[in-house]
This record gives sequence, structure tokens and C-alpha cells, in this order.
Amino acid sequence: MRKNVDYLSQVAHESYVEGLQKTGISIDDIPSMYGMNRILKEIGWAAVAVDGFIPPNAFMEFQAYKVLVIASDIRQLENIEYTPAPDIIHEGAGHAPIIASPDYAEYLRRFGEVGAKAISSAHDIDMYEAVRELSILKEAEGVSEDLIRSAEERVETLQQKKVEPSEISLIRNLHWWTVEYGLVGTVENPKIYGAGLLSSIGESTWCMKEEVKKIPYSIDAAYQDFDITKPQPQLYVTPDFAYLQEVLEEFANTMAVRKGGWRGLKKLIESKQMGSIEISTGLQISGTFSRMIQNEDNEVVYFETEGETALAYREKEVIGHGVSRHANGFRSPLGKLKGINLAIENMGPRDLQAYNFYDGKPIEFEFESGITVKGLNVTGMRNLRGELMLIQFTNCTVRYKDEVLFTPEMGDFDMAVGKDIVSAFAGAADYLSFTHALHQPSATATTKAKVSARDLALHGMYQQVRDLRSNQDGKKEEILTPIFDAAATNYPNDWLLPLEIFEIIAKDGTPFSEKVSQHLIDLKAKRPKVAHLIDDGLLLIEKGGRASLRAKENNIY
Repeated sequence: MRKNVDYLSQVAHESYVEGLQKTGISIDDIPSMYGMNRILKEIGWAAVAVDGFIPPNAFMEFQAYKVLVIASDIRQLENIEYTPAPDIIHEGAGHAPIIASPDYAEYLRRFGEVGAKAISSAHDIDMYEAVRELSILKEAEGVSEDLIRSAEERVETLQQKKVEPSEISLIRNLHWWTVEYGLVGTVENPKIYGAGLLSSIGESTWCMKEEVKKIPYSIDAAYQDFDITKPQPQLYVTPDFAYLQEVLEEFANTMAVRKGGWRGLKKLIESKQMGSIEISTGLQISGTFSRMIQNEDNEVVYFETEGETALAYREKEVIGHGVSRHANGFRSPLGKLKGINLAIENMGPRDLQAYNFYDGKPIEFEFESGITVKGLNVTGMRNLRGELMLIQFTNCTVRYKDEVLFTPEMGDFDMAVGKDIVSAFAGAADYLSFTHALHQPSATATTKAKVSARDLALHGMYQQVRDLRSNQDGKKEEILTPIFDAAATNYPNDWLLPLEIFEIIAKDGTPFSEKVSQHLIDLKAKRPKVAHLIDDGLLLIEKGGRASLRAKENNIY
């Protein structure tokens, strides 16, 4: 975090450093979920701990309710520059600070609202599970290279599979190129705001290089795929956070939630997951859609769900029409009646009487599609505009050509009234209609580090150094010498503890400080992969020394 803040204060959006304070992220302490919640509350947000990746629609819904999702694990030291799995540094130090910007916070909330309605496909679920598994394996200790390679191949195979992009995959692209890897400002002088960049020492430096192409942000980003296993070859730059919302609304206009129609229902059927449609009277049907019948103009004239289904109006369940009544699905014709220009929903009481729609009277009628309904009209239910939106029949038979769609043996027939489908979206119209089970991912569960007695001994040394840093006195060399000697002997590959020890004694110029300095130089030669991290740490220590000297010269102490 010190390395990040030192660098990002120069290249990140202006709200980053201030946002760290506003959202309860400390440079010196691992964030407390309680503390973050308490501070986030002041800007209207909250935080919740989750176990690694969660399904995209669930993630979006949290955002819609202004809840920041925080992965509760922390990356291994070996992955300090970039973690393949979500962790508390990525979420807390990447996502949280920029929320302090009101325009960006509103964009996140609105993105959550739109994203939660996006319809996914079976391919999306496979992709989610594959990415989750790969991220877990890469972050876990002691996993074989063969296992990781196999997981990488699975992700790569799915990425290369030619499928029609779903709404959730397109909006996930927008999320990636903004919330995770977004730049703001001008193409010539961009600033970082994406959490993936803010929480990655390596990528935040890489992204500013000329090799990374900078592209003005537009809706085209929805159609640009990404590879989570590699640095990004291009990034998108938005002029400001308000423009992000413009593009989001432009994309929302292409979604089934706003367009409805047969294409929207087709997406729901193909997803094989919980979804909802809203018809022209405002009646909403939520369930797993399994079938539709279309006329020659491709208009939906009949639909079915299977399993538990609930009806709602304005996102509130219609009384008496929850899953207990519709446990075995729901089905209904749509459209106008044959030979009658007036749709049922637009019929007033006199019109209904003229066409023999009497409560308690038998009736038979035919839709323009050829679907016939014959039964005893029991009652009707109207919307707030006074339009009929649901009619109940008993002893009812529904036919289409030679097929019987409903028989009296199936119980009462509740017919949805409406000309067409005006909206289709993922999830339930009223989420309280359904009992929500815990999501059980099929991929590997996140792996919790197994701490050995040897690990605990090293952790104890880190704690001693931390305690000394917090409360320095004249005995620091006396305390640190045996810690350093034990670390150098028993943990010769550990580079961070010697660096932390050196930070405390760097200014002393004693034989002990020279000894620790030489050990770090030797470690750089021994472990070239972490040499740049040691160098960066030494540079921070040097900067800290210069800052202290300037403060002393200016009588700031």
C-alpha cells in the first residue's frame, strides 16, 4: 500500500488518495470490515465480505444496493504485484477509494441496476466457474503446474468458443474496461481509476507505457473481450465519470429489459435461468421460461414457464399469485382477439359485456393467433390504470391448432392479459417471491492457507518488528539483531522482513545496518524475480528519510 500510494498519488484520479481516508483504508493496517462499514455509511455505501468470485448478476445486484463486495482473503507475498483472485487489497484499496467521488459512486450504483437485469447464457456460467477455479488455483499454495495449466486451458477454450455474446457478457466487458481497468482524462494524459490497476503495482506501472494503446471510451468497449491471465494490450479513456453514465444508458437501450419482444423472451428461454417478462398491462411473470409460440410476424402469442413461478405488478407480488399457486409453471396466450380491433386490456365494462365477458358465466373466444380459450370466467384483476391484466377461469381448455395447451385437470387457468412483451430481464420482479438458496459454485472452493509452526514463528518475528516500529525506543538494535539473525538463518529467501528491519535502522549507519543492507543486496542477486521489489522498498525508505530531513529542517517536528 505504501508503494502503491507513493506511485498512484502521481498517476491516479485526484479522488484516490482522499478516498482512501474517506472509506477507511489505512496504509498501515489491514482494513476492518466493521470500520469500513462505519465509514462507508457516511457516503451512503456499505461493505460485505464474500468468498472469492461471485456470480456476475449477484455482484451487480450488490452494487445496485450500494454495497461494496469485499473478498475477505489477502494475496500471498509472491503475488504482491498482481493477484489472480479478488482479495481485500483489490477490493478495499482498489474499488473503495474512487467511490468517494459522487459521480463515480452514482455510476457504480446505476451500473449495478442495469447489470443485475442483464440476461446470461449457459456459456457465461461455464466461464464464471472456469475463471473462479483458475483464480483460486493460482493464488493457492502448493498447487501443481499441471493443475494450473489444465485450468488455464479450460478458460482459454471457453474464451475461444464462438458463441453469440449474451447481455451479461457484453456488460461484463463494459465493467472490465471501466470499473476494473478504466482510465480518465485525455488519451495523451490519462489518470487511473480502475480498481484492477489501482490494486496492482505491476499493471499500474505497465498501463502508463506507450506499448499500451489508449482508446477514447465508447459503447464499442462492450464488444472488446479481455483475457484475465495477461496484461491488457489496450485501455479505454473516459473524459470524465459523467460520460460513463451516458455510455451505460446507450448500452441499456439495446437490452431486453428495454426492448422486450420475442428476442428478449428467446434470451430468457436459452439462459435456462430465473428471469422475468413484463407485458403491456404491467403484469410481470417471473420463473424459468421454457417455451414460446410466435406468429408469422415473429410476435409472441403464447409463452410457458416451468417450475415455481410468481406474478407481480410494479415489482410487488400480486396477492394470491405466488409460487404456491403457480408451483408447476405458468402459461398464457397474448395478443388481440380474432375479429375485434380492441385489445382485452383496453376494454371497459360495457365492452366486456358486449363480448360476453361476465363473471360466473361460461365463455369461448379465439385469438388472432388461432389459440382458443373455453371455460368459466370467474373473476378479473385490474392494474392501476383500470385495465384488465389477469383473468381467472375454471373448467378451462386452451388449444392451439391440434395441440391442447391446458386442460381442466390442470386446475384453474390464470390468463395474463396483454398485447405484447415490453420488457425481459434476469432475476425475479419481486425477489421476495422466491426462497433464495445459497449459491454453491461447482468450481474449487477458495483455499485457506495452512499455517505451520514454522510459518507462525516467522509471523511472530514480523509482529515483533511491527511492535517496535509502533513504539521505537533506544533498544531497537538490541531487539532487532537476534530477529534478523534468526530470519537470515532459518528463512534465507524471505525478503520483506529484512527490508522492514532495515527501514527502522537505515539512518543509523552502524555495522548492523550495513550487515542488513548487504543481506538485501545478496538477496537481489539470489532472487532476481523480487530484486525490483527490494529496490522499490529501498527507494521508499530513502524517500522517507529525505522527507524526515526536510521536516526537521523546516521545524515541522
